[in-house]
Amino acid sequence: MTRKSITNKAALTAVISAFVIGMFGTLAVRPINPPAVNPAAQGIAAQVRLNWRVPIVFPRTMPVLGENPVYLAAMIDQASNGAIKFNLFDPGEVVPAFAITEAVRDGKVPAGYTWLGYDQGKIPSSPLISAVPFGMEPWEYSAWWYEAGGRELTENLYVEHNLMPLYCGMTGPETAGWFREKIESLEDVKGLKIRFAGLGGKVIERLGASVTMIPGGEIFQALEKGAIDATEFALPIVDQSLGFNRVAKFNYYPGWHQPFTASHLVVNLKVWRQLSNADQSLIELGCTAAVTRNLAQAEALQGDVIVGFADIGVSAEILPEPLLRELNRVADEILDEEAAKDADFAEILASQRAFRKSYAEWKSRAYLPRDF
Repeated sequence: MTRKSITNKAALTAVISAFVIGMFGTLAVRPINPPAVNPAAQGIAAQVRLNWRVPIVFPRTMPVLGENPVYLAAMIDQASNGAIKFNLFDPGEVVPAFAITEAVRDGKVPAGYTWLGYDQGKIPSSPLISAVPFGMEPWEYSAWWYEAGGRELTENLYVEHNLMPLYCGMTGPETAGWFREKIESLEDVKGLKIRFAGLGGKVIERLGASVTMIPGGEIFQALEKGAIDATEFALPIVDQSLGFNRVAKFNYYPGWHQPFTASHLVVNLKVWRQLSNADQSLIELGCTAAVTRNLAQAEALQGDVIVGFADIGVSAEILPEPLLRELNRVADEILDEEAAKDADFAEILASQRAFRKSYAEWKSRAYLPRDF
């Protein structure tokens, strides 16, 4: 067997390993162990051809959200036999958490891993790509992205910003928030000082809350000092790791503002276009595996966290239905208003609504009722 055939075989084995681990990898939050290395392939690692600095929006120590880009980088490194390396940087090490897309756009870094909803101030339709109040469920979003035009619409949206967005992470609903006091009616929302992101922030603000937007690493301090009365951020396991439960004892559900939370790898468009088809495909393969693995891990870990609430004095609560109905009404109102102001928003929203209408024909019949 020639040296070239050995190298090709090793690369193919690594790609298959990355895909299998992405689909069926372990779900516990723990360091990612690389697959076993074929001894015959040792010592012939490919020359490094891509060595990227990649800032990420959440710290690598953060469960689920921060761990997913670590998984992505490890799998791409293994699948490329060491030829493609993503050197990850936590928020603030290279660029601030909310400035990743600008840094990639301007060529300060070749790529970044982020939540595109943070682009809302400069790209009004970006929240539709990342989280929509009362919107799609995770697998529904994936179907829209891969099969119903979501990918193409997002690429068209970001091309003028010199960015190539790759769907690269997914979790299910967030919690509706952590509150110091119970929320029993619309009156309890009025005047509430709360940290909120994305379109959901506009919704709850219209209902009378005072909304502020701060990075995840600064929320606990603001909550502890009373600068805010409540906060939403992420999944129960993530929020608890940040200490919200030490200050706010009422954790509300469902996550109406983010039924899905999609993350993306954004690559400088000029850099992306210079890559070979093989390297583009390998990176996309890594992201597809990361989406699957991220959602599986996120879904697997939350139940035990909620079970443990009783031991730490936290109460898992459900928002009153009248309040949810009002939030839904206002969310639809705001979505329509935003669509009237921005053509891209209108096009993407119309695409999502059309797909949801079609998908409902399947969803309403194929799945068991909720009470089974």
